[in-house]
Amino acid sequence: MVTTDRQDERLQSREGLRGAITDVVERARGGDLGVIPVVVGLIVIWTVLQILNPVFLSSANLVNLTLESAAVGVIALGIVCVLLVGEIDLSVGSVSGLSAAVLAVLFVGQGLPVWLAIAASVIMGAVIGWVYAQLYNRFGVPSFVITLAGLLAFLGLQLYVLGTKGSINLPFDSGLVAFAQLDFVPAWLSYTFAVLAAGGLFVSGYLHARERQRAGLSARGVPVLALRSAALLVVLLFVVWYLGQTRGVGWMFVFFVALVLIMHYFLSRTKWGRSVYAVGGNVEAARRAGINVRAVYTSVFVLCSTFAAVGGILAAARLAAANQSSGTGDVNLNAIAAAVIGGTSLFGGRGTAFGALLGIIVIQSISSGLTLLNLDSSIRFVVTGVVLLLAVVVDSVARKSRTSHGRA
Repeated sequence: MVTTDRQDERLQSREGLRGAITDVVERARGGDLGVIPVVVGLIVIWTVLQILNPVFLSSANLVNLTLESAAVGVIALGIVCVLLVGEIDLSVGSVSGLSAAVLAVLFVGQGLPVWLAIAASVIMGAVIGWVYAQLYNRFGVPSFVITLAGLLAFLGLQLYVLGTKGSINLPFDSGLVAFAQLDFVPAWLSYTFAVLAAGGLFVSGYLHARERQRAGLSARGVPVLALRSAALLVVLLFVVWYLGQTRGVGWMFVFFVALVLIMHYFLSRTKWGRSVYAVGGNVEAARRAGINVRAVYTSVFVLCSTFAAVGGILAAARLAAANQSSGTGDVNLNAIAAAVIGGTSLFGGRGTAFGALLGIIVIQSISSGLTLLNLDSSIRFVVTGVVLLLAVVVDSVARKSRTSHGRA
């Protein structure tokens, strides 16, 4: 009876603000840093770039930054999924370029409705992911080799699809191009989205806390949940107001954020999401626990290639063209780097969908800031590489800390 009372006291103490802070500190000591490193890094990067060029944090530049982040950010979201199970996809750039080429040929060359061309491109991406999964599950071919072959093969297929022209322009008056370049959320609707996001965070947290309490586990109290939601509301209202000083929030960026929220829900609140983390943490233990490991691998490969196809479509719409350079250059590397910089572990089992959002904002901030400083692109590659290396070092140190903490 005394033990139960003490447990209840600890449970109640964890529900307050002090308990929430204590939980964060304990997780940090145990190596679970979450998004803390990337948020701190983003603040440092923004501060330095703003000092070097006061235009960097202007409303106009931040609007452009959000729009430029969306396409590669969607691709990075797929990379997060596949990294969570400890695998990799090196072909996302080529898949996105092929998707853009297929879209342009079907929409412009064949005259099909734009929605049908988009659907065909997305389905093609899903099929590619399914093929990857079959090669991995049935034949045991490493994902590195499978997707490296895909990188080369789909790049060649992209050139073949585009033909001798090498470039196909998308009509500027099409809804797809307008969506990526010209369409912005009305101010009243932007504020509504901000309120709904804060309210959704509170409701989701409250329901999750009730589930934990019913299971006899510690959970955040209502004051903590309300404070967290209020803080988010203030931040979002300020962001909407500040971006609204010029053009506002672009629909393409809203679409990207919506995908992040959807994936966050599935990863954190569903049986499938728990299975993904279990497979990434210890595949053999997951198999013995009754998880269909092959199905999990298939789902993440399909999601990764599908998001790559969607990202390719958004990139083509943003450029209003599909050409031989679509999906090439640093697209592939930036997508993978964004996922890792955003806190997704290369070792599997750790990371969130928000990592794609934070990671791509970091990379795009570096690109935008150095462009404003009129520095050579070589500097951008060097800085991005250093940030990526630091992110992996932090992940490795945190992993060793978790291991030693677990043994202790």
